Amino acid sequence: MKKERLYEKVKFVEGENFVTVEDTHQLSSDEVLMLAEELVKDERIQKVDHLTILLEDSLAAQVGNRLENLQFKLRDQSVFVRCDLQQVEPEEAFVLKSLHEVSSEQFKNIWGKAMEGSLNAASYLDMDEQMKSVEKELGPSYKDSCCIAFEQGKPIGVVMPHIEPGTEGEGRIFYFGLIPEERGKGKSSALYRQGLFLLKKKFGAFYSIGATSVKNVPMQKVFENNQCTIIDRVKVYSRKIGGK
Repeated sequence: MKKERLYEKVKFVEGENFVTVEDTHQLSSDEVLMLAEELVKDERIQKVDHLTILLEDSLAAQVGNRLENLQFKLRDQSVFVRCDLQQVEPEEAFVLKSLHEVSSEQFKNIWGKAMEGSLNAASYLDMDEQMKSVEKELGPSYKDSCCIAFEQGKPIGVVMPHIEPGTEGEGRIFYFGLIPEERGKGKSSALYRQGLFLLKKKFGAFYSIGATSVKNVPMQKVFENNQCTIIDRVKVYSRKIGGK
């Protein structure tokens, strides 16, 4: 099968120094391996530092060992959920300020703190690269999506709602998290619900897709508290290409 036909069957997410391949459900195990071989030879892919492929459990069981022969490593396992935004009620527990109202430096500072101690797999990007990835993936409207949550004037975390590029009504939250000192106080579910309502009201999303590591039980509880339904479980395979 030609490379172009394989590429048409999957979704590419391109950020700063990485490429992630999603929606591999249509591929057979042989096609997954052909895709992986094409990707590691692709001159465009060679320009990034990391290549990641998301595979549903059944596919991963068939090709995992052979992917390791291509120098891919199992990095994490993730749970994907869907939330129907029609059922989301107004939630304004916190004051949200976007990059139109706060500085990029303040946002990066709070976002960095929100990542501390995360149960998700650690990012291989530094904070400046994270911001470049957001801008690259979301385009000019990225400033609308980068929000700090404030409670009584104090920043407590970040929530980053957006419409998934290439879709009309699929909402996603690029990142969500509280700074360490605000965790365990019952605020996570309310803040996530506020992000979902923002997706519905401001961004015009009809539904939301979320994901977290299977190790991140607290985030899975947040999904459950907001009536999100599990739709998929995937294994995350990554390969270092070059650069750093």
